[in-house]
Amino acid sequence: MTDAQKQFIELEKKKNEIKKYFEELAEATQAVADELGVDGHFQDDEGTVYQIVIPTGRFVAFDKIGYQRTRREGEKKGDLSLTKARELGYVVEGK
Repeated sequence: MTDAQKQFIELEKKKNEIKKYFEELAEATQAVADELGVDGHFQDDEGTVYQIVIPTGRFVAFDKIGYQRTRREGEKKGDLSLTKARELGYVVEGK
């Protein structure tokens, strides 16, 4: 078996586990959307700001509801700009 085939098998075995994670994340996102509504927003204890949005689409499947967030430490950028987070009234570090 080639290295590529071994890697494929290893990743394929994780598929159901990963699928379950994304299903749980979608359910949690919907629960927050139910609480805050589309364009609702909040900040976590680490300072990351999240905003509930209607995604413009990714890949082939389109999510009904999604979120954007500011960058985390060590990341170059997030989906939600620091400027937008400040406009929403949050205190965030960075330019």
